[in-house]
Amino acid sequence: MENSTMYSVVRSKLYEERFECFSIGQAGTLMAVRPALGGVSTRICKMLEISRGGACFSVNTTIGLPQHYYLTIIGTKRRIGCAEINRRDNRLHVHFIKPIDEEFLHEIVRHEFFTGSAPKKH
Repeated sequence: MENSTMYSVVRSKLYEERFECFSIGQAGTLMAVRPALGGVSTRICKMLEISRGGACFSVNTTIGLPQHYYLTIIGTKRRIGCAEINRRDNRLHVHFIKPIDEEFLHEIVRHEFFTGSAPKKH
C-alpha cells in the first residue's frame, strides 16, 4: 500500500493572485458550522484589512474556531466564505473561497470612509 498524504496540494490561481488591500475598522461576524453538523457558532470580529481575495481581522478568542467559516461585515447582507491561511494570536488572515466583486468591495470601503473616520458632532 502506498503512503499517501491526507491533504492534496493543488495550486489555485485565486490563492496566488494579488489584490489591492484596504485598511478598515468595521465590525463583522464569523459563522461556523460545528462538528458533525452540531449547530452553528457565531462570534464578533473586527475587520483590519480587506481585498477582493481575502481579509485580515481580529477576534476575542480563536478557541473552537475551525479553519473554514463565513464572514458577514456589519452593514452588508452578504456572507463570504473564508479559508484561513494564518492564525497568529487573535489575528486571522483568510482567503475568500470566491473573490468578492469590485462593487461590493467599494461599498465596504465607502461605508468605512463615511462611518469610521468622520468626527462626531456635539
